[in-house]
Amino acid sequence: MTLFEAPAYDPRKARRRNITIVAIVVAVLIVGTIAWFYRNYPEERVVQKFMTALENKDYEKAYGIWQHDPNWKQHPQNYPNYSFGEFYQDWGPGGEWGLIHSFHIDGSVSGGSGVVVVVTINQRKEQARLWVENKSKTMTFSPY
Repeated sequence: MTLFEAPAYDPRKARRRNITIVAIVVAVLIVGTIAWFYRNYPEERVVQKFMTALENKDYEKAYGIWQHDPNWKQHPQNYPNYSFGEFYQDWGPGGEWGLIHSFHIDGSVSGGSGVVVVVTINQRKEQARLWVENKSKTMTFSPY
């Protein structure tokens, strides 16, 4: 077969190819959009678990989530920078937020090595901003 003996043009084949290309582009755009909107979902989920534990007054579990160590009681000496006592003062009934009856995760912003998750607690105007590290999933107060 030479250049001058090319097969006849088939409009059905060209149409199928065009439809396939458009479908692939649309699928990539949809997947990209979904990935963009849920890019901080793992960090938001950590904060949701943390706030749920506080709402249930399970401060020991909440501290385990904060440190990303559910077995923290076996080695509390590993956390001298923010002990359970300090945590309880900050997040317990006498803390800045008081008893937590309700919360809503308002959004999150990626930055550097972590994510700032913004939470409305007890329908207060002032929002809590919590920092969650991407790799370790440990939490701290937001530097921003």
